[in-house]
Amino acid sequence: MSYPQWQDQLRRGLAAMDLALTESQQQQLLAFLALLDKWNKAYNLTAVRDERVMVARQLLDSLSILPWVTTDHLLDVGAGGGLPGIPLAIVFPDKQFTLLDSNGKKTRFLNQCVLELGLKNVRVIHGRAEQCQPEQPFHQISSRAFTALENLVSWCGPLLAENGQFLAMKGQYPHDEVSALPAGWQVESSHSLQVPGADGERHLLIVTRADSSTASATL
Repeated sequence: MSYPQWQDQLRRGLAAMDLALTESQQQQLLAFLALLDKWNKAYNLTAVRDERVMVARQLLDSLSILPWVTTDHLLDVGAGGGLPGIPLAIVFPDKQFTLLDSNGKKTRFLNQCVLELGLKNVRVIHGRAEQCQPEQPFHQISSRAFTALENLVSWCGPLLAENGQFLAMKGQYPHDEVSALPAGWQVESSHSLQVPGADGERHLLIVTRADSSTASATL
């Protein structure tokens, strides 16, 4: 698939989602997608290999959670191929993003993206969530195709501020995962995501500590 076709898909998708991005941001998103496509052939960064659906399932899917990103510094755990962290960082140049992954090949790719795309608001950490020791806890932590909710709160709970939110991106609503959440955690809200050009259900689950409902509403 040629680059102009990706460009047309992106513009139509952004219009359908009522997102107004600058031409520069759109070009950065497409440049990131080209890097992801190139590196994926050797490093298995993502299961999506069909170039006809990459705009929808990589870029637009990542951008579908934009309305819920309210913090000034977001942690993206299990960042993998940079989704949703890199697209979010492109759209929010005034916010800071930390991308965490335990796979060295994936963090090398992420560092290359930061370099080639000139993303001064992105920091990449190679390591496991359980061993990460940030200077301050994060008010929002995003997760896309990383792990079950039970593992997410167990491994990453210490990284989340007391009144913080997990932004957990899922396909179909994960009833079993919600039921398996340990005591002290809750799904504060669930949102059905509309991603133009992408088949199947998509959901965003806002997961918080069970006693932080009131506090988290102020984030």
